[in-house]
Amino acid sequence: MNERIVIVGAGHGGFQLAASLRQSGYAGAVILVGDEPGLPYQRPPLSKAYLLDKLPLSELFFRPEDFFSESGIQRVTATAIDIDRKKRRVLLDRGEAVEYDRLVLATGARRRRLPVEGADVDGVHGLATLADADKLKSALRVGCQNAIIIGAGFIGLEFASVANLLGLEVTVVDAASRAMARAVSPAVSAFFEAHHSRQGMKFRFGEGVASIIGSGGRAKGVETSSGQLLSADIIVTGIGVVPNDRLARAAGLEVENGIIVDAQLTTSDPNIFAIGDCCNFLLGSSGARCRLESVQNATDQARLLAARFAKDQFAQYDAVPWFWSDQGSLKLQIAGVSAGCDEFVQVQDVKGLSVLCFRHGVLAAVESINRPADHMAARRLLASTGRRPTPVEAGLKDFDLRRFTIEAAA
Repeated sequence: MNERIVIVGAGHGGFQLAASLRQSGYAGAVILVGDEPGLPYQRPPLSKAYLLDKLPLSELFFRPEDFFSESGIQRVTATAIDIDRKKRRVLLDRGEAVEYDRLVLATGARRRRLPVEGADVDGVHGLATLADADKLKSALRVGCQNAIIIGAGFIGLEFASVANLLGLEVTVVDAASRAMARAVSPAVSAFFEAHHSRQGMKFRFGEGVASIIGSGGRAKGVETSSGQLLSADIIVTGIGVVPNDRLARAAGLEVENGIIVDAQLTTSDPNIFAIGDCCNFLLGSSGARCRLESVQNATDQARLLAARFAKDQFAQYDAVPWFWSDQGSLKLQIAGVSAGCDEFVQVQDVKGLSVLCFRHGVLAAVESINRPADHMAARRLLASTGRRPTPVEAGLKDFDLRRFTIEAAA
């Protein structure tokens, strides 16, 4: 088989596609292009276990070096700078071109830059790559006493929990009115805010950052939008990401909040596909367009494409999205997408909290804190065609989400 599949991006989606192609028996050439040196690696531990030295570098890697050679996966360390759709080739920054029969863009997303004066001075950190994590890990171990985190999203609060465990005084600044406001219900925000506050963290919601205060070329603190001056030894920004769609846009592919794909992950060019954080896809049977920043989404999309390429299985992508965030002793797990939900029902015990999120009376997502059984039940239920609980049923004293998954399986 002389076909060549080129994958641009060696993160979760790109690696999973290459590995799944071989596991599915694909016999053509597989070329994996990544712009970071070294082996492809996992991202989620970077903001948690890796910073705390609970996970060695060797365990970050998806597979050892010999896996790629033994599997016949050609790794190319370079940055893709252009796509010649007519000649079906990808131009690399090192001056060569890689020809393809089918091209998969798994280019992910990049950190959103903080648009204020001083954002680029030494002492201001992001956390998206292994290089970022290594730099941050070194900075944390040189006598830091206080940290300012700009952004109360998943990454910001995960790092805040690490800094708190390391004994730093932690202040989180966010222009939104609550923690993880774009991703979770108000009840989950309140739960995390109360927990983190008990651990000594300070929150400043409703405040943006006007500038980074520096001295001698190094950050010393921030000035908030209200004029407050906050000092810090280390500053970490976590204000979201933007999709890496430049290649697709320059090649004339349809792009809007990511690379537009159909239900089978094909772009506006039938020989080019996109998966993971960079793509804007159709969310299940709803038909709504969505771009998710999720390891699960990237790996599930990769497996679907591998089955299509290796076995001509033309299934539509309809996996139930799920997410997680580890923050100290709290584990948040989300099944489904709560955007647009208009009714929330809480189920709580001494162990944790689950919030059932309804959209026009229909269960659309479940957010669980330290209640893994609820999370697994929610994933099964949302993936099934079984009857889902109503808001009234969810509010009953003896409500148990797992009962509905048993009924759905019957």
